[in-house]
Amino acid sequence: MRFSNCSDQELIRLYLEGSDSAFETLLTRHKDKVFTKVYLMVRDEALAEDIFQDCFIKVIQTLKSGKYNEEGKFLPWVMRIAHNLAIDSFRRNKKMPAVRSDDRNDVFATIGHPDMHAEDEIIHNQVTSDVKKLVKLLPQEQKEVIIMRLYYKMSFKEIAESCDISINTALGRMRYALINLRKIIDEKQIQLNLS
Repeated sequence: MRFSNCSDQELIRLYLEGSDSAFETLLTRHKDKVFTKVYLMVRDEALAEDIFQDCFIKVIQTLKSGKYNEEGKFLPWVMRIAHNLAIDSFRRNKKMPAVRSDDRNDVFATIGHPDMHAEDEIIHNQVTSDVKKLVKLLPQEQKEVIIMRLYYKMSFKEIAESCDISINTALGRMRYALINLRKIIDEKQIQLNLS
């Protein structure tokens, strides 16, 4: 039986009725988003894999115990579990996450610019580099919201559910992040021009 056209809720029901293939489809459907979220938080591939596996073990246990509340919010629920497991990992290691870009995972490289002239591309790359440096100066909670919004293209509702905060808090963090970026730009007299 093909499961690709099934909703998450249908896949959960089929899994609970004994279809491991249904859960495989569910896992395949969401694994990239969940793993990327965890990796961006912990910045360590091996640790991210461990947390990812722990997350889906917890998902399986919750589903099998009948404690999952079907509200049509499977992915945000899984993302919240992953987020909490990553935070627990930091608490155990007594260190906070640092959101950084590297050659393999450049948060700002996802913004495409087709048909750009060489000079425009150089300017764009410089501005992108400057913005990355500025984002590093923000508090962790503000960095996280900016990355989820730009990199994941997540809505504020999804960000709120993923971070286990209210939508107003997510919006507030974005607002303060932008205010802080403007302050830093003014203080350092940085020019960010693409034209």
